[in-house]
Amino acid sequence: MLPAPVPVHLAQITTTSITAARELERGLEAIRSGELETAIVAFQNAADLSPSFAPAHYNLGLALRQSGELQPAADAFYRAAQADPNFALAYANLGAVVLEGGNLDQAELYLDYALELDPQLGLAYYNLGLVYYQQEDWEPAIDAFRSAQRYSPIAPEPSYYLGTIYLQQGDTRRAKTAFERAIDRNPNYLEAHYQLGIIHLGNGDLDDALAEFRTARDIAPNYANAYYGAGLVFLSQGKSEDAREVLIYAERLYRDRGQTGWAQRARSLLNDLPSP
Repeated sequence: MLPAPVPVHLAQITTTSITAARELERGLEAIRSGELETAIVAFQNAADLSPSFAPAHYNLGLALRQSGELQPAADAFYRAAQADPNFALAYANLGAVVLEGGNLDQAELYLDYALELDPQLGLAYYNLGLVYYQQEDWEPAIDAFRSAQRYSPIAPEPSYYLGTIYLQQGDTRRAKTAFERAIDRNPNYLEAHYQLGIIHLGNGDLDDALAEFRTARDIAPNYANAYYGAGLVFLSQGKSEDAREVLIYAERLYRDRGQTGWAQRARSLLNDLPSP
C-alpha cells in the first residue's frame, strides 16, 4: 500500500525558491519515468536549496524507501514533519519506515500522531494494523485494517491481512470474503489467490482450489506456492504423478529462494508418494 508522491503547488512556489520548485518537479517527472536515482538527486537538491520545503523532504523519503534505504528515508520523512508539523502523511510514512526497521513501539507513536492530524488517513490505519499484526494483537489489528478499508477503499492490502487474521481465528467464511475483496482490488495479488485456494481446498472444492493456484502460476510462473498448492490438490484427487511433478518443481523453487522450511514440506510430501 504505497502513498503517492506529493506534487508542488502554486502556494508552495510563492514561498519557496523557484529553483527548488523546479528540482521537485524534475524529481516527480523522473519518478513517472521510472528513473529512481535521478529522482533522488533532484529531491535532495530541492531539499538542500530550501530546507523548509516539506514536499521535497517527503518525496525524497518515498524515493529512498523505494530504493531500500530505510534510515535515510526515515530521516527525510522526519525533516518533512519538522518543516510542516501538520503533515500527516509524513508522520504516517515515518511510522511505516520505522515499523519496517523493527521498532514497533516508535512506529505506533508516529502512526497514532498521524491519525490525530488526519483521522481519515487510510495509510496510517494500514500501517498501525501491521504493528498490531506483528504483535499478534488481533482485535486492534482487525479494527485498524477495517478503518484502512474504509478510508483507502481501492487498496487490496488491508483486505488481505484481514483474511490472514480470520484464518488464524478459524473463520474461513470471513477470510474467504476478505481474500476475494483483495483480489477484486488487485487481480494479480498472488498471496490472496494462494490463500483463497487453500480455503477452497479445506472446503473440499478441489476444482476451485486448483483454479486459484493455476491463476497464481499464470501471474508469476516462478511462484512456488502455486505449485505446492496444486500438489496438495492432486494428492487429494489421488493423482500421484501429477502431484510428484509439481511438488518437485515447488521444492526446487523453494530451495533456490532459501525457503528451506517450505522445501522440506514439499520433500516430505514427495517422500510419502508411492514409487513411480
